[in-house]
Amino acid sequence: MASSPTVLMRLVASAYSIAQKAGTIVRHVIAEGDLGIVEKTCATDLQTKADRLVQMSICSSLARKFPKLTIIGEEDLPPEDVDQELIEDGQWEEVLKQPCPSQYSAIKEEDLVVWVDPVDGTKEYTEGLLDNVTVLIGIAYEGKAIAGVINQPYYNYQNNENQKLREPRNEAKVRKIARLLAALVGRKEAGPDAVLGRTIWAVLGLGAFGFQLKEVPAGKHIITTTRSHNSQLVTDCVAAMNPDDVLRVGGAGNKVPKSIHHLP
Repeated sequence: MASSPTVLMRLVASAYSIAQKAGTIVRHVIAEGDLGIVEKTCATDLQTKADRLVQMSICSSLARKFPKLTIIGEEDLPPEDVDQELIEDGQWEEVLKQPCPSQYSAIKEEDLVVWVDPVDGTKEYTEGLLDNVTVLIGIAYEGKAIAGVINQPYYNYQNNENQKLREPRNEAKVRKIARLLAALVGRKEAGPDAVLGRTIWAVLGLGAFGFQLKEVPAGKHIITTTRSHNSQLVTDCVAAMNPDDVLRVGGAGNKVPKSIHHLP
């Protein structure tokens, strides 16, 4: 008789399905044409309606299924009732089919901490650089990351230079730009049959899934670094490593798949 999935694998399976829903919410906010942008600490530190809705969706969905879990979201949001439409109760079956690494098989729900970045690359999201946007769910045990899920809502979407939109200066312009973005969302780089969006997941000791690894060309040294928070220190550090190529992209979560795929 097969044993039931462990707490960790059930949590990852839930996080996968929840991240999928989060990606749908991110795209829906664009389609509505109102990003609801507010500045948090400065003009480059932004929060949108998508940040707020996605965090409520992820945190509430996880809390209902795992009530003893510690969940920490990036956004400082006031307590409020969450619309049932934001709740995701599913679990991704492909995750549940995988064995749990033995060192995590006895972990209890209350021993785990989940970290949520609802929209990583928010500034790029407001500028129309949609392929930089990710949804991040990280799982930690005893202070160390052991599993995680990355959703790319706009995987297979690609911008042209003339489609890059600057940060809006007022709410009327925000709505106009959001409508323009909504018209662009359907563009895909992989042909008419390509699926918009994907989810990558991993468990330490088991592996990473949801992508195809591309090896770095022999003898090549490629660095992925910040697009929007450059400084002299960053520039000097990159130069000191003498790279063959430097990928400057937005969002911490976006740097991971970019490094995996070595995309320009």
